[in-house]
Amino acid sequence: MTYTTIRELHDFLHLAPQDEAALEKLLDEYPMRIPEYYLDLIDFSDPNDPIRMMSVPSLDETDRDGSFDTSGEQSNTRLPGMQHKYSETVMILSTNQCAMYCRHCFRKRLVGLGSEEIAAYLDEIAAYVREHTEITNVLISGGDSLMNPTPLIRRYLELFTAIYHLDFIRFGSRIPVVLPERISGDAELLGVFEEFGRKKHICLVSQFNHPRELTPQAVKALGQLRGRGITLRNQTVLLRGVNDDPHVMAELMRKLTAASVSPYYVFQCRPVTGVKNRFQVPIRDGIKIVEGAKAMQNGFGKSFKYCMSHVTGKIELLGDMNGEVVMKYHEAKNRADLGKVFSLRLDDAQCWLPDDFHL
Repeated sequence: MTYTTIRELHDFLHLAPQDEAALEKLLDEYPMRIPEYYLDLIDFSDPNDPIRMMSVPSLDETDRDGSFDTSGEQSNTRLPGMQHKYSETVMILSTNQCAMYCRHCFRKRLVGLGSEEIAAYLDEIAAYVREHTEITNVLISGGDSLMNPTPLIRRYLELFTAIYHLDFIRFGSRIPVVLPERISGDAELLGVFEEFGRKKHICLVSQFNHPRELTPQAVKALGQLRGRGITLRNQTVLLRGVNDDPHVMAELMRKLTAASVSPYYVFQCRPVTGVKNRFQVPIRDGIKIVEGAKAMQNGFGKSFKYCMSHVTGKIELLGDMNGEVVMKYHEAKNRADLGKVFSLRLDDAQCWLPDDFHL
């Protein structure tokens, strides 16, 4: 079963009628979808349960502060559903559907809603990639890329594994987290990954945000992907009330490395409308949390970077020095900024850089 209405959660939430009605109205703007598997991970006796926070809507989402495109995605769109912000990478919005609509989603403007930004001309996208030999990898995202039917996933792989200058293909997916049976229970999907993994390096980038998400079912699905030769990496979002504690973050990273998943990034939560004031953690606090978590890791577990996806690029948050936060352009829209190190004095409560920031 998949829960899509507040009414279906009545026996779990025990809300007053007016609050239940207000949340139902909220779903017209920000839909809800929670697989039964993920709902079963929630401790409903705890109103601040982190799994609940990521999946069950809150009236905090009516807060209009923030924006819907915090990283300039629309300005980087070259074809419908295809973005080319960084020279080496093309990102494809393959679907607007997810197995679960996360309450911290940075694409709340489209996920579960309109399809205007979704890839509609796959052959044209493949032609663009073939013509731009500076592109070395394609990221198939969404929504959730593994929500696409398996035959369509095959089509993506047929097209892109045949492009000689691509080094690898990435799939961005929360499916291992919220609906692992989609992987472990689908021999056809696993077979497609194994078949095309022999032709080109394929990587699945998951988003585990809390150690309780790494259930035996999730670890099984990850192991089956790994057994087909798929590289596994994870991007975590730093979320207030979910993983903003160095011990929680450290446990998550240890569980990931134990499951042969390489921690990749910890991302600063973006100032998205309906997300900003509920989930963002101040940057200076984030540095302490990340460094505290790294101190509890072995070498593999220390490999992730703390970054923000700003309009101007992917900015790595290196640390606090003499009262200023030291940063580095890990990726940059303006290639002249790539690799530049700089420092800024940030307020203790500051969670983001202004959109008009530039060096």
